Amino acid sequence: MHNQKAKQKKLIALKKASSLISKIIKMVEDEQYCIDVMQQNLAVIGLLKSFHSQMMEAHLESCLKDAIESKDEQAETRMLKEIMTVNNLFNR
Repeated sequence: MHNQKAKQKKLIALKKASSLISKIIKMVEDEQYCIDVMQQNLAVIGLLKSFHSQMMEAHLESCLKDAIESKDEQAETRMLKEIMTVNNLFNR
């Protein structure tokens, strides 16, 4: 049940971001005020950051936990490198 609720929360964030992106495109096409467009853009960025955080949390609680419990050091090392790569990309 928790996984389904978490999945729905992620999907809601993505759907809201998608809707806002469509709105931003229309705003740009209509040459609306720059600050208004930028505020909507920041809202999308916030939603996508929230989604990213939810995905990372789920990954740490499931995939990484499984790799650690498997006692497969190569899988664990690979997973940690992947997490660091994604984290570095996120922080650019």
